[in-house]
Amino acid sequence: MIWIGIDPGAKGAMAVLTDKHPPMLFAYSPEVYILTLKTLKQEDDDCICCIEAVHSITGQGIASSFKFGQTYGWLLGVLDAIGIPYQPITPQKWKKEFSLTSDKAQSVEVCKRLYPDVNLKRTERSKKDDDGMAEALLMATYAKRKF
Repeated sequence: MIWIGIDPGAKGAMAVLTDKHPPMLFAYSPEVYILTLKTLKQEDDDCICCIEAVHSITGQGIASSFKFGQTYGWLLGVLDAIGIPYQPITPQKWKKEFSLTSDKAQSVEVCKRLYPDVNLKRTERSKKDDDGMAEALLMATYAKRKF
């Protein structure tokens, strides 16, 4: 079984949990996402993805809201095209599973407790753990627990 978590934000991330490999994390890249998702589907037909259900944010500009929605729609289309079932899940619902608030730093802390060996840095040059990577991994964990 393969469990996938996707944080579709501007600095989004994808996390993958399997029974065979340690957790895998990917910074947002259309090419990497497509290649990884195709490979996962070929490796094990039994996949499920939790993708954060998003909406526009009050005060966010029109162009950025449009881009955000466009990326979210693209991700849903890719999952459909590859044949990976997905469950859009609100932040409130998956965060409740881990007793989290909207504080992104908490997501990093909880993720580090659950997965102490996982590197949450977006790039090799990053000095700080990335909350998008942490939240994607927590959504994959939610999928593993619930589906």
